[in-house]
Amino acid sequence: MTSVGYWVDLYQGEQRLGGGFLVDRWRVITALHCLGGLTALDADLDIVLADGSQVEGRVRRQDEGADLALIEISSQFDVTRPIPVAGVAQGGERWRSPYRPAENEAELGGHVDNGALAYKCVGGAKIEALQLTASQPLGDFSGYSGGPVESTAPDREPAVLGILLEQLPDRASPHSGRYTNVLFAATIGEAMRRLNLLDAGHLMDVLRPGRSEHVPQLMSGADSSPLTPANRMARVDSAMRIIQQLSDLGVMDPVSADQVKFHAVKLIMQEEPSGGEE
Repeated sequence: MTSVGYWVDLYQGEQRLGGGFLVDRWRVITALHCLGGLTALDADLDIVLADGSQVEGRVRRQDEGADLALIEISSQFDVTRPIPVAGVAQGGERWRSPYRPAENEAELGGHVDNGALAYKCVGGAKIEALQLTASQPLGDFSGYSGGPVESTAPDREPAVLGILLEQLPDRASPHSGRYTNVLFAATIGEAMRRLNLLDAGHLMDVLRPGRSEHVPQLMSGADSSPLTPANRMARVDSAMRIIQQLSDLGVMDPVSADQVKFHAVKLIMQEEPSGGEE
């Protein structure tokens, strides 16, 4: 289940910056504007996990046009929170955002108006986005940006569909400063592509010995044992299965999946055996 504590709060000292969520056990995605002026690469910040524990992280990647940022958790911390599976939204299905900016705030939810819309962000980039209607008439949804959009379809396992970015202004009163309950979220596939989380190097880093798993639960079958001649092909099979699952879900297009498969096999075959087995 993805609804068990994979979202985070981001802080710099005592100042709360905004929300985000884990995409694997050592990386967090957030909306870049949540970081305020803290946009320098390698900027340090604190990450408070859903269970209240705190770890340290650094800003590693950002896409200003698409309003996305990637934070890497310091290697000295071992995060064991459950990691979400990635999914693709269908128009008309229900959604929720389990992240709340405070305990006295409402949990967002509603229905998906459009699951793959070409949308121009405030930052200027054209992204693949979800158009969402929220059932909660809050007026101002600031504070929820950076949180995950999660499916609630009764016939399938919950999955993360996207990351909340923007709220549509009230066009009937353009100078009023009021906003509607229509929200836009980058699809999880767009966020992963923008932040280079679908490249072969990243996927192989996920599968490499010494890492705790995965992007996302799709990779729970990855072999974390040391690479030897005996298990090299098992690693190849595991990588092929993972990449194919991402392609089948629509998170990765078939052409990109084929390219990543080729590079994944190349990387595995080039790794030096650790010895010990024949």
